[in-house]
Amino acid sequence: MNLMKRYSFLFALGIPLLPIIGYFSHNNWFTIAFVFIAIPLLDIAIGRDRSNPEEDELESLKGDHFFKTVLHIYVPIQLLLLVWGGYIAGSGALSASQWIAFSLSIGIVTGAIGITAAHELLHKKSSKEKWMSKILLGSVCYGHFFVEHPRGHHVNVSTPGDPASAKFGESLYRFLPRTIAGSWLDAWALEKKRLERDDKSAWDKDNQILQTTAVSLGFLVLFHLFFGPMGALFFIVQSIMAFLLLEVANYIEHYGLERKQLPNGRYERVTPKHSWNANHFLTNALLFHLQRHSDHHANATKDYQMLRDIKEAPTLPTGYAGMLLLALVPPLWRKVIDPKIKYTTEDLTGENHAYKER
Repeated sequence: MNLMKRYSFLFALGIPLLPIIGYFSHNNWFTIAFVFIAIPLLDIAIGRDRSNPEEDELESLKGDHFFKTVLHIYVPIQLLLLVWGGYIAGSGALSASQWIAFSLSIGIVTGAIGITAAHELLHKKSSKEKWMSKILLGSVCYGHFFVEHPRGHHVNVSTPGDPASAKFGESLYRFLPRTIAGSWLDAWALEKKRLERDDKSAWDKDNQILQTTAVSLGFLVLFHLFFGPMGALFFIVQSIMAFLLLEVANYIEHYGLERKQLPNGRYERVTPKHSWNANHFLTNALLFHLQRHSDHHANATKDYQMLRDIKEAPTLPTGYAGMLLLALVPPLWRKVIDPKIKYTTEDLTGENHAYKER
């Protein structure tokens, strides 16, 4: 890995500066404009990164503490950003429109960078890093993701049993309520089953959903105590923005890609064709290689710096920031993405799909 790519992952630590710059420049829409206008354009200008780690450097990359340290440093940065945001939002210094833009801007950071960092940390083995993930997820009121993502989504991805996999032809606006409700219910069922195996109640203190919910409630109470009702409302609004960004990413990552059901009722194993990839250098740096999603699903515990570009994986025309804008307009989304998907010869109804680039 060359030095430019190695240190590009530090870019993510700079994103929390965007709402601060916006506030002090009296333009609280700055973050929104930068993320959804400047970043897609920069993605196109900078281009794709198709480089992969060499076999002889994989072991050294795996043991390189620099990449873990970037994730660890981000956790207190987000907490400080939230405290500052709560103070500003509760101070009464912002007009209604400025307050909305400010809260959404913080939510973009806690969703795009915070949840992505939490996602990387929850796949780690150490309890310290798992608790870092729980704190980040609790800070955006989406703690059930800690349970559902590794034990639900990774098992059932690209099947009808996965609420986080978008169906062919399903619009973002139909997907969002289905995945938000379905993921929570799925997580609760998984955690209840795990606790029952240990002869524990679903309401036991070891319930990881209850743990992360307690973190969220703790944040909410503290924000209300220190920053008043508007500070508490800020915490809720930024949380909603954050987890909506997560679910839009879920929509983008697996739309229309389904695993074939085998005669025994099980589904074929997960392969690179079951996740959409994007190799744009900038957004991959900002999102800790999240867009190399096919390799992540094939090797869930692989550290982000080791993820590969897999040539046979379906490829998005731009990074997630640009694809989000496209997903907001379903006819445009389908016009761009649907031609990359064809019905299988086994089911012309469109319920089973295979990826094919035209």
